[in-house]
Amino acid sequence: MAGFIALLRSGGWLTRKRARLVALALIAAFAVGAGFLIGTSDGLNDRFGRPLGTDFSNVYAAGSYVLDGEPTAPFDPPKQFAREQEIFGQATQFYGWHYPPYFLGLAAALAAMPYWLALLVWQGVTLVLYLLAIRAIVASPSTEAGKIKNDWLLFTLAFPAVFINLGQAHNGFLTAALIGAALVQLDRRPILAGVLIGLLAYKPQFGVLIPLVLIASGRWRAFAAAAAAVALMTLAVTLAFGSEVWAAFFASTKFTRSVVLEQGGTGWFKIQSVFSWVRMWGGGIALAYAAQMVVMLALAAALIWLWRSPAAYPLKAAGLLIASLLATPYSLDYDLTVLAPAIAYLCVDGIARGCAPYEKTVVAGLWMVPLVARSIPQATLIPLAVPLMLLAITILLRRAITDCGMPRLWHFAARGLK
Repeated sequence: MAGFIALLRSGGWLTRKRARLVALALIAAFAVGAGFLIGTSDGLNDRFGRPLGTDFSNVYAAGSYVLDGEPTAPFDPPKQFAREQEIFGQATQFYGWHYPPYFLGLAAALAAMPYWLALLVWQGVTLVLYLLAIRAIVASPSTEAGKIKNDWLLFTLAFPAVFINLGQAHNGFLTAALIGAALVQLDRRPILAGVLIGLLAYKPQFGVLIPLVLIASGRWRAFAAAAAAVALMTLAVTLAFGSEVWAAFFASTKFTRSVVLEQGGTGWFKIQSVFSWVRMWGGGIALAYAAQMVVMLALAAALIWLWRSPAAYPLKAAGLLIASLLATPYSLDYDLTVLAPAIAYLCVDGIARGCAPYEKTVVAGLWMVPLVARSIPQATLIPLAVPLMLLAITILLRRAITDCGMPRLWHFAARGLK
């Protein structure tokens, strides 16, 4: 046991050869599985009766309503379900539309194509944007590029959250690309960074901590650009679809909150949050919200300190990315793609300055956890992603505190990690 703990502490078990073998094995396994589903599909559905690209079906159905001149229809669950059945067959299950109206224009553009083409364009373009964002992070001037340039693409593609997004055709690639690229550009081109942050308005649950960090760190140009981008998008949506679309959206949030989140309509094991953790273990709604609020406030306080401190920028960026996932009660397993830029930033910092005890093991855990973030809680009621992300924040703050010259304070507060 002592030897095992020593390996976890040093990270010596994590060799380049082992990591590459795992990555290649995951890619090969996914390729076989995806090939089987596509090869045995019947029209637009796989052999189990699910639409190929599962959750993309709600985007396509919503976009078809927009093209028909009914932009409020996707926010009415019975109407949305009827359109999904019309396209994918009566046996298809319901895939709800929970996005703000900002997403309707893109949905309409995709729905103007045949389904297969729309699916390929959506997956292909957003995957490339995701890869470009990670490439921009690892190409940072502070990185010893020779140690990472040969492997970044393999590990970025083999990140298990990639397979979740490819299987469900969700928006995790786009979300990770926008946040990752915004953080790369934040100090270089703050206006561009702000616009990229503003484009994230289709995921309002991630909009809690990012504005707070921009304000706390005095990045006012980026904050103003983000606010302007949201305001312009709101105006454009209103002019294009009418004010009724906003009324329909806000009315639909009651269904999303009560059925999907509070009653676990999506499945507690799919939602990667403290709220879901409490509910999965039998806690009431009020207790779950209280626990989520405590975590969010703690994360907010930690990020304010972190972003106002002289800690290394990669630590600040990784902290914001991980905390954005933890702060919301509604973060699903495909949203764990946002961990990719966080892991990239942690690797950049670790390569440049070396790793402290347990850091390699925790980062490796973050990389692997999307693979089992749904299946393990479903089978055992033991959540993995949330505790691991909380541990990663703790490890990250330890490193930042050391950067700031407060090792004695950290030793007193977290000597158990030494």
